[in-house]
Amino acid sequence: MERTCTLLIHFDKGTPALANEIKEALEGNDVPVKVEAMKKAIMLLLNGETLPQLFITIIRYVMPSEDHTIQKLLLLYFEIIDKTDAQGKALQEMILICQNLRNNLQHPNEYIRGVTLRFLCRLNETEILEPLIPSVLANLEHRHPFIRRNAILAVMSIYKLPNGDQLLVDAPEMIERALSTEQDPSAKRNAFLMLFTCAQDRAINYLLTHVDSVPEWGELLQMVVLELIRKVCRTNRGEKGKYIKIIISLVNAPSTAVIYECAGTLVSLSSAPTAIRAAANTYCQLLLSQSDNNVKLIVLDRLNELKSSHREIMVDMIMDVLRALSSPNLDIRRKTIDIALELITPRNIDEVVLTLKKEVVKTQSTEIEKNGEYRQMLVQAIHSCAIKFPEVASTVVHLLMDFLGDNNVASAIDVVVFVREIIESNPKLRVSIITRLLDTFYQIRAARVCSCALWIVGEYCLSLSEVESGIATIKQCLGDLPFYTVPEEGEAPDAAKRTQQVNSTTLSSRRPAILADGTYATQSAASETAISPPTLVQGSLASPGNLRSLILTGDFFLGAVVACTLTKLILRLEEVQPSRVEVNKASTEALLIMVSMLQLGQSSFLPHPIDNDSYDRIVLCIRLLCNTGDGIRKIWLQSCRESFVKMLADKQFREIEELKAKAQISHAQPDDLIDFYHLKSRKVNHHCFIITCVRGFYKA
Repeated sequence: MERTCTLLIHFDKGTPALANEIKEALEGNDVPVKVEAMKKAIMLLLNGETLPQLFITIIRYVMPSEDHTIQKLLLLYFEIIDKTDAQGKALQEMILICQNLRNNLQHPNEYIRGVTLRFLCRLNETEILEPLIPSVLANLEHRHPFIRRNAILAVMSIYKLPNGDQLLVDAPEMIERALSTEQDPSAKRNAFLMLFTCAQDRAINYLLTHVDSVPEWGELLQMVVLELIRKVCRTNRGEKGKYIKIIISLVNAPSTAVIYECAGTLVSLSSAPTAIRAAANTYCQLLLSQSDNNVKLIVLDRLNELKSSHREIMVDMIMDVLRALSSPNLDIRRKTIDIALELITPRNIDEVVLTLKKEVVKTQSTEIEKNGEYRQMLVQAIHSCAIKFPEVASTVVHLLMDFLGDNNVASAIDVVVFVREIIESNPKLRVSIITRLLDTFYQIRAARVCSCALWIVGEYCLSLSEVESGIATIKQCLGDLPFYTVPEEGEAPDAAKRTQQVNSTTLSSRRPAILADGTYATQSAASETAISPPTLVQGSLASPGNLRSLILTGDFFLGAVVACTLTKLILRLEEVQPSRVEVNKASTEALLIMVSMLQLGQSSFLPHPIDNDSYDRIVLCIRLLCNTGDGIRKIWLQSCRESFVKMLADKQFREIEELKAKAQISHAQPDDLIDFYHLKSRKVNHHCFIITCVRGFYKA
């Protein structure tokens, strides 16, 4: 933009108002209509229209109005119109504006005076401001604090102009006298801000003279004091010592904003361990004392920055940071865990894991919304801790295995993946993990979790007792064979015909139904009298998440995993079982299970037949058990584990490389666009008018 923009307004594109319509509305006596007309005029001017014919109309019909809204809009209009000619001199018409502003500055209504003084802060034309200076200075001693505080800002704005020090030669002295006698906190803050901006030495002298009373000052003034300290210390690093006492005295201020700024000031002024530790303690206290989630997220961001630059100090604060897990907000918990995971050391790993275990137990004992998501977050955190420090795995793995049957599938998957990784990286825990897994296997409800757990059983059941227990557990979870019964031979044609009719009309409405003898059968919701299709034999297990129930829903990928797991267990049984009879018996039972799954997959009982991949996989297992070679045995019992070990190594390498790459990526580029939320449209009603004043926002 070619010039300073102090006023930004959201403008909905549509049918623009005509200048003649606006002019007629302004000439009327209806105040609400005038208000809307002034808004439309301001909108058009900001979007490139000139509207010179409106100026005289506004001077004649709008300026005399006593309505506060119209006076406010009138000031906005004066702000955006061109007040100078091509040579930069004030236009003749500005004489009328100056007279109106002088009258406003002497107006008996405090609001009119205040908004006019505020308007003067946004003017840069010296020729307009110069005749108004006596009226501005007179308002410095007005009885109302609203006028005094805006008069101080007007003096500061005029003094900061290129020739402002000549217009107001003794402005710093006047403001300093006003500061010494002022009682209003906002006016006192503005006066100190003026000295800080325009006469820094006077501000420093005033501050050092009243050091002992700084903790008693108002919040607004204390914030400006901290800003002054930061500016002075950046300019002269050797003067930090005289201001540390002031910062320390404000750490215990009642205002949260002041405490937060104190911590930030300490970090910016000093890198000494004492200062950083005091700042970190302040942030941790804010983290626990504040109930606003936005404040907590901001504080966590500051702690994250301290972690990056002063990790050694933050390591000692890790338990204070973890106390933020008491917040019910998931974003706060996630950010807290992320910070803590990067501060883990061999000294604090036990305390951190113990805290995480307690949080996991809390999620189990209470039923709160998003508990499953939080539990998944905790499982991932414990997983990360166990990978970095394998010695702590033994304290958490058995607790987490209780959640293999969790209703939150994502959480259960994280647990089983954690178990799979720990059982490989911690050989000492293998026996206890396998025992625990076989004991809790029947609780698993999700097919993906079952698949991973079966893979663990097939790979890490090594001893005779473990192999036999693994086979027995799978058989128990599959139930009695076959999976369904075929109708009697004499009833086959009629049954097949009626089954075909049922399949063609009500296939989608089939559901398992409990028969009188406790078994399950399929019934048609549309035909109560139709002869049932082949009877489903559910077996003795009642849990809906066991292998049999999952396979009977048509999940033949899980059936293929069951076949592969049984094949591995039979192959290993041949190595550890001296009795050939027992091996042949177990092999026969495994073959019967696989054949039953193929029979189920090729029947018309299920809506969808078995897929080709699962079919080929099960057939391969059958052939392998019928004719086993040494080369095939090595592939199934050794190569699969070796591939898994290689995958873990590759995963760890990728994570390290990603961390290195992430450390080198800039979070934002200097030329990135800025999205101003407050300038977006918020349509409250048809005549919504949103004005945001931004002083000196864009400059050429």
